[in-house]
Amino acid sequence: MRLDHIAYRVKNRQKTAQFFIDALGYKLQQEFTLDFGGGKTADCIALEPPEKIPNTPWCWQVQFGEGWPIPGIVDYSNAIVKYHMAPEIFVSDGNEGSIVGDWVAARGGVGGIHHIAYQVESVERIMEEWKAKGYAEFTSEQPMKCPGLTQVFTKPSELTGVIYEFIERSEFGFCKENVKNLMESTKGL
Repeated sequence: MRLDHIAYRVKNRQKTAQFFIDALGYKLQQEFTLDFGGGKTADCIALEPPEKIPNTPWCWQVQFGEGWPIPGIVDYSNAIVKYHMAPEIFVSDGNEGSIVGDWVAARGGVGGIHHIAYQVESVERIMEEWKAKGYAEFTSEQPMKCPGLTQVFTKPSELTGVIYEFIERSEFGFCKENVKNLMESTKGL
């Protein structure tokens, strides 16, 4: 399990994203608008951390040669190296009356961290485990799915007040349809 991304709902996504770019070296990954109908929208920016290596999968095989003496390992030919980087950042704002706009307005117009996402091997397994142990309730009965991406939100934790997202992915990035469905699942929280 690793910290995958931190999602912010804010008054001005452009200024907030620029802060992460200037202050922490993040890079623009993608921007998109979600339409919830009736003129209600959410505008979103996904940022990737500065140390992301382009076109690098989460895990890859590395052939180790001379100069890699790791005690206890004799055959390096099939070693798996896990690349861990800082979390992605997701920033959204929305117009008055939208899911995001209302959430920000309810927090004095400032907004803040909406949820923290953890990448897991199986979203379904984590949901079963957390339900059985009474750790959290979820905002939907089943996770949201797009090709290469499965996600679900908890309701705010009684212990931390935080909404947790569990995400299972084969690639980096976000799926607009999942984002929209996830936002709708938290309407009123």
